[in-house]
Amino acid sequence: MKTAIWLYLFLFVAFFDLHAQYPMLTPFAVSMGAAPSFIGLMMGMYSLTHLPGNIIAGYSVDRYGSRIFISVSLIGAGILLLFQSRVTDPWQLLYVRSISGFVLAFLSPACMSLLAKLAKDHIHQGKLMAGNGLVHTLASVISPAAGAWLAASIGFNHAFAILGWILLVTGFIAIGFIREPKEVFPTALVPVGALRSHSSATQGITSTAVPHDIATSSVPWSVFTLPIALSCAQGILAFELPLLGTSSSEIMQIGILFSIVSLGALSTLALLFLNRYMPYKRTISGMLLLAISYYGMAMEWPISLFMLLFLIGMAKGIIFPAMTSLLLQLSGPSRYGRTFSILSISLSIGSFLGPVVAGAVRSYMSPYFISFFALMLALVFLFPRTAFFSGPYAQPAIHHH
Repeated sequence: MKTAIWLYLFLFVAFFDLHAQYPMLTPFAVSMGAAPSFIGLMMGMYSLTHLPGNIIAGYSVDRYGSRIFISVSLIGAGILLLFQSRVTDPWQLLYVRSISGFVLAFLSPACMSLLAKLAKDHIHQGKLMAGNGLVHTLASVISPAAGAWLAASIGFNHAFAILGWILLVTGFIAIGFIREPKEVFPTALVPVGALRSHSSATQGITSTAVPHDIATSSVPWSVFTLPIALSCAQGILAFELPLLGTSSSEIMQIGILFSIVSLGALSTLALLFLNRYMPYKRTISGMLLLAISYYGMAMEWPISLFMLLFLIGMAKGIIFPAMTSLLLQLSGPSRYGRTFSILSISLSIGSFLGPVVAGAVRSYMSPYFISFFALMLALVFLFPRTAFFSGPYAQPAIHHH
């Protein structure tokens, strides 16, 4: 538990730094003369360079553990932010952001894998993942407004430098305080579907005899259309909102808009009773709400922008923990690193496509239509199948008296 607390603390600092840049990057690039299409390319390249890092992280985290990758990612990101504070033209910014994408590609798979390994059973695992979502959301609530305030008060260059030093120091501290778990509890985490498939052949054998890789073989590839569509829509939103203004007062407004999205996510993450429902059902419900919200943005419904952004945040607060739980339900503990690596790759692909497509089509149509279409297409691929309804959540609840 001590390791989990330290990990949450480091994650909070990392997420705070990363989200604080959202309202700053686009105005910073515009101030150097970058066109919207170039900004979309810059944001997309950051995500595209995630891919090789995600692929390397998948097998490396399983083999060498999470600690070294968490520390190196934070230190590397801090150093690159210090370089970013000194760039003088858009192409230099593109180069630095591209390298940052590769360096930070190791952070998410390493953190998620370590949290999953700390779990004692699927219930504890769900709580740890919910804690990760809560830390992420708390950081993202205050960081966009804080980043916008920093940029408006001391300028972009000094703001990036401060954020860089924070990440750099956090990375060195993480080396001494993050500990790998001495024991993993695989038997409690193997999906029930895997156990049932071998029940006839293992009547007299305990669940410890079930191979870990059985679970991972049942993961449908169609599941990964979900993170692609989700990150594509999120990338489009991150691209569009900062284009609403570039003056100091407008940058503050943009920071507040990003914070409203995070407040919406926090409102649903706080509803802990939602974790009692099957991950698949929560995922589908959240995707529908998110798709409707983006459709409202595209059609310019006579609803406050603040309300639509809050609804988008609420949907994200439902989807992200449900998506993680669904992957864990379909996966096995011996391949957590690879599972979260594929998840990160999918998120990177969507994050690359979103801003690039938005920059290309925004002169002809609302990019939010692309978000709506991507989300609805993912829902089509997530049609009900047996694997989605197996696992720990398929078991009847056990009441202790």
